[in-house]
Amino acid sequence: MRDASAGHGQEHRAQGALLQVHVGYAVSRKGLPASISFRRWVEAALRGARRRKPAELSIRIVDANEGRALNRDYRGKDYATNVLSFAAELPPGIALPLLGDLAICAPVVAREASEQGKALHDHWAHLTIHGVLHLLGHDHVVEAEADAMERLETRILSRLGIADPYLAN
Repeated sequence: MRDASAGHGQEHRAQGALLQVHVGYAVSRKGLPASISFRRWVEAALRGARRRKPAELSIRIVDANEGRALNRDYRGKDYATNVLSFAAELPPGIALPLLGDLAICAPVVAREASEQGKALHDHWAHLTIHGVLHLLGHDHVVEAEADAMERLETRILSRLGIADPYLAN
């Protein structure tokens, strides 16, 4: 999922652990968060989930066509969705800090923020954190797990000064 021609890697120490976030823009960057914002949101998610080990992940910002193709090919759903998480599947005995990849569909994020009356920046933060939590193994298929994941997301976002995204508008 890395696009070296359009991406920016950032390496920072986060709570004593090395963090690498690679951001690739497959769309115009105008009006989109900068890679430093994505790194901040990833750090917040890792801190909130109490992950202290080194971590590396890639984030690719895609258009509706690529988002739809990815969702169709990997989930069997023929529409663009907001965020897709692809957890790293490393062979046994390989100990790398790679968490995986996120694909975030810019037009879907913008549409949802507008429809839900949310600040665009806040929605980007929420979906990035949501995707990172998926990479860490959190899920929302079972109701109890969904409730726990939503509470964790809300707590992480609160620490960033962002309101609960699950409250009815």
